[in-house]
Amino acid sequence: MNTTTTWKYLAPNPKSMYTQLFIKGTRIRARVLYGMYMSAEEPMTPEEIAADYGLPLEAVQEAIAYCQTEPPEIKKDFEREERLMEASGMNDPDYKNGGKFKVVPTEEFVRIFNS
Repeated sequence: MNTTTTWKYLAPNPKSMYTQLFIKGTRIRARVLYGMYMSAEEPMTPEEIAADYGLPLEAVQEAIAYCQTEPPEIKKDFEREERLMEASGMNDPDYKNGGKFKVVPTEEFVRIFNS
């Protein structure tokens, strides 16, 4: 069964490489808000997140509901980021201690982005 949800506050961002949904009219990915809500260290309530970002509470609740459906585009975005981090050297354990950042050639970037 394939159902489509119409979101009031969420939409794709045509200016972003991410395919997951954003809060309409912002550059705030729904997954960012969900991460704050689900944080193991310092979870925030939807009310706190809404206040911090100046968003309607319903927008934050909608972002949480969207992420709880485990949309495939979030997984795809995450996997793409991991491949880019690997290609650029950011996954190297020494990266944070002065490790070298590698410039990813355009052809490699396009391959990673489109896979």
